[in-house]
Amino acid sequence: MKEFEIIEVKDKKTIREFLQLPVRLYKNEKRWIRPLNHDIEVVFDPQKNKHFRNGEAIRWILKNKHDKTIGRVVAFVDYKSAKNNDQPTGGMGFFECVHDRVAAFTLFDLCKEWLKEKGMEAMDGPVNFGDRDRWWGLLVEGDREPNYRMPYNFLYYKDFFEEYGFRNYFNQLTFHKLVNDEGLSDSIGQKAYRIAQNPKYSFRHASKKNLNIITDEFRHVYNKAWAKFPGVKKVTNVHAMALFNSMKPILDEKLIWFGYYENEPISFLIMMPEINPIIKHLNGKLNLIGKLKFLYHKKIKKSCKKAFALIFGVVPEHQKKGLEAAIIISFSKVAFRSDFPYKELELNWIGDFNPPMIHLVEELGFNVIKTHVTYRYLFDRNKEFKRARKMNV
Repeated sequence: MKEFEIIEVKDKKTIREFLQLPVRLYKNEKRWIRPLNHDIEVVFDPQKNKHFRNGEAIRWILKNKHDKTIGRVVAFVDYKSAKNNDQPTGGMGFFECVHDRVAAFTLFDLCKEWLKEKGMEAMDGPVNFGDRDRWWGLLVEGDREPNYRMPYNFLYYKDFFEEYGFRNYFNQLTFHKLVNDEGLSDSIGQKAYRIAQNPKYSFRHASKKNLNIITDEFRHVYNKAWAKFPGVKKVTNVHAMALFNSMKPILDEKLIWFGYYENEPISFLIMMPEINPIIKHLNGKLNLIGKLKFLYHKKIKKSCKKAFALIFGVVPEHQKKGLEAAIIISFSKVAFRSDFPYKELELNWIGDFNPPMIHLVEELGFNVIKTHVTYRYLFDRNKEFKRARKMNV
């Protein structure tokens, strides 16, 4: 009898096994929070995941000789982005496995061979077949509950990846601070103070009643602040409206802030309530009962005590003046109120390839609380390995 059986996930039965394996693995892990089934499955829906336009994905479960599912993994390639590397690079992710080195390596081998057939010369993992803001990286430090749509895993996974030959491509740092603690460095605090004394600058939070204004101002700042970065596309009005409409169910206007110079928008800080303390009660399902539970824990139990920053930006002509600190200070004036529900603020992750951003958030009083790793495995074991290039802007 074969030690393992490899089964491709492509019907209701295997999808159910794919989703249920982590439930069984983490049943005694108090910090693990079961993701919503929908949030996982949407990744593998060609109608909803735009990365299928230029790519493909396959997923497997691994069974032992007793017909028990003991592992799962996904391999995928986006042929358009695969070329933006020193070699064509695919991805693997959604890895879960019992504490069995042979089983883990079997899953890694599956991904490697499939990606080789697709013309790839390396694989990154564990990553998402989609954007970096979800299901990205391996938790290696900071044994805390995960944020919404962020990975949590057993720490022994690190040994599996590194013993197989994966190398650290970059670290993803999650930063944390208490919302009622300004904690600014002297240099950036002085800049923020000068801005506060200048009547041409003003700061205010958004209003749900003016969603059109929010989207216009967001688009204006984003396209000026982020357009200089390679690979970053300008946001259209349709895209911006879709983004804020998708956030409507949990949007809190006191977490969305804009800075103005002579009433023109020049900066923003977009934050959202961290909803995993609610998701943990839903058992992976957002059906009618799940939605009622969601509303109960959000409105009655007020379970959201933490906010996380999605993105902030400053237009180029006002950068390095302390706008980031000034907007944090304006937010703090609201956050200091006794009835403000959020006690903690996190920046979900910042790559260690971005030293300027790390320096900035440290000046703003944030400290690293979790580290995830994005690994890379080169199929040619004699090729020189290079970590992610650092940004100098």
